[in-house]
Amino acid sequence: MMTKQSAVQLSFTMFLVLGAISALTPLAIDMYLPAMPAIADDFGVMLGDVQITLTIYTLGFAIGQLFYGPLADSIGRKPVLLGGVGLFLLGAIACTFTQSIEVLIWVRLLQGFAGAAAALVIQAVVRDMFEAEDFARTMSFITLIMTVAPLVAPLIGGHVSVLMGWRAVFAILAIYAAIMLIAISIKIPETLAKENRQVFRLRTSLRNYAQLLRNRQAMGLIMCGAFSFSGMFVFLTAGSFVYIDIYGVAPQDFGYLFGLNILTLVLFTTLNGKVVKKYGSNKMIMFGLTIQLLAGLGLVVCWIADLGLAFIVPCVMFYVGTISTIGSNGMALLLNKYPNMAGTTSSMAGTLRFGLGGLISFIVTLLPGEKSWPMLTMMGLCAVASIVIYKVYGEVKQ
Repeated sequence: MMTKQSAVQLSFTMFLVLGAISALTPLAIDMYLPAMPAIADDFGVMLGDVQITLTIYTLGFAIGQLFYGPLADSIGRKPVLLGGVGLFLLGAIACTFTQSIEVLIWVRLLQGFAGAAAALVIQAVVRDMFEAEDFARTMSFITLIMTVAPLVAPLIGGHVSVLMGWRAVFAILAIYAAIMLIAISIKIPETLAKENRQVFRLRTSLRNYAQLLRNRQAMGLIMCGAFSFSGMFVFLTAGSFVYIDIYGVAPQDFGYLFGLNILTLVLFTTLNGKVVKKYGSNKMIMFGLTIQLLAGLGLVVCWIADLGLAFIVPCVMFYVGTISTIGSNGMALLLNKYPNMAGTTSSMAGTLRFGLGGLISFIVTLLPGEKSWPMLTMMGLCAVASIVIYKVYGEVKQ
């Protein structure tokens, strides 16, 4: 492998491009959240049917992670990135012109499969260039850049769906993906040297996955991050319904409340980037998990005491705000443990993260009652599971 930070320098432009590419999936998820009720009305279906398009996206994303990881370790990072973003572009175009909810669901599955390439390969590219805490610090700031997308995505999606219809949301996604294809071609180098590539063999890939599954600490880190992420994904799936349908928030205003979550995420991400080298990834994960647990328990109290949106919003803010701190430091410890399997390791982590998130979110859509309790209680349970798994299995002694 190339000498860290020597063969390829992370220029400011490349830094921005990596962050922008990482924003593909947040955009694909967040931009159309305010448009979900409009999509349901257009197709004459229940809101739960439209929520399946989000769950199915995560399923495709999870499957794609298993595929792209070994492929990126075999043929290099850039070809996989170009192919995935190109397929994402085709999926966005298809979503724009679909005429039924059934077709939209299947196309979103394809789009999720394609979007996995961007999320996975970006981590592998940065891992090729940096070690341990430097990886966590760099990923934190890339995450900080990509958070601009989900900050404005619901705002854009809400106004666009009101002014131009929900199909225009996917048209904007297609344009964004096309711009990213050009940026990748020009600005992103190949970071995996040929001598460090692994010949793609199914048996080897299965052996690598089995090695990860047998390691309790590795799986502890992965599942800790998966449950933490799943709690946030429950909000992404049900949040627009709870805010708009239950508490009467206007679709074009939902983005402003959603933006508060991203501002908190930016705050914690910036803090992590500044202090992680001093305190280490292990302590920063525990810091994030503790805050997320308090926020999750606060959401349960909001349901029990019927405290309303004024109390739910700040709890969600701190819950979502810790996601990057928990995720980036967990991946730093995990990839430092398996440096020669960065793609495969990222695949396993991403698959379980989005697979579990999709499963738990789907369960929430099946729970009875037109109330907020399924979202609030499930987010609380995910926070409890995350910190318990980390303390029992994932904690790295430093």
